[in-house]
Amino acid sequence: MKSDSLANGNEHEYGRTLFAQSCKFVAGITSRSQFFPSKLPEVAFFGRSNVGKSSLINALTGRRALARVSKTPGRTQQINLFDLGDRLTLVDLPGYGYARAPRVRTHAWNQLVAAYVDGRTSLRRLYLLIDSRHGVKPNDEEIMGQLDRAAVSFQIVLTKCDKVAEPTAIASSVSGTIAKHACAHPQVMTTSGVTGLGIPELRTTIATLAAPKHFG
Repeated sequence: MKSDSLANGNEHEYGRTLFAQSCKFVAGITSRSQFFPSKLPEVAFFGRSNVGKSSLINALTGRRALARVSKTPGRTQQINLFDLGDRLTLVDLPGYGYARAPRVRTHAWNQLVAAYVDGRTSLRRLYLLIDSRHGVKPNDEEIMGQLDRAAVSFQIVLTKCDKVAEPTAIASSVSGTIAKHACAHPQVMTTSGVTGLGIPELRTTIATLAAPKHFG
């Protein structure tokens, strides 16, 4: 049976309610030996360094400092897990691309992320963040290919859309780019952690993964 908010056709309200729950830091994982089975469904956020990942997570949860925001690329140096109301685990993955860290360390982060997504049965979807000002870069394409090969469902989320004139046109262009990727969700989402653009819609999409039996 659907919840009352869904029965009234108000899916955005269900998403808002989910993200209004308490959200607490659970663990910071720095090695494969620290992986543990999750009792909750998980959604992960991934993208190039400085793509606005922390700002987006903070906007989704309505908390200013849940995920640490920095102007320095590569600040997230571990896999951070957050429990959202004992209903869902939010997973903040280290960024790829440029980072102010030794190459051997960034390689270790990449290997850690690859080990996490490979066969993670609790992972419902990976949200791949793309800076709307720059579009899809070669390293984004490389990551998409890796996700296809690992059979990991992913969806593109354009960030910083308050900084571009036509985010819808950019989303349309990106949709054409990802059409060849078997594991890509066809809908490209446009968001801004500053203005709140697309945040209710993204919350709703995530809510369907947290409690799919309530939808449909």
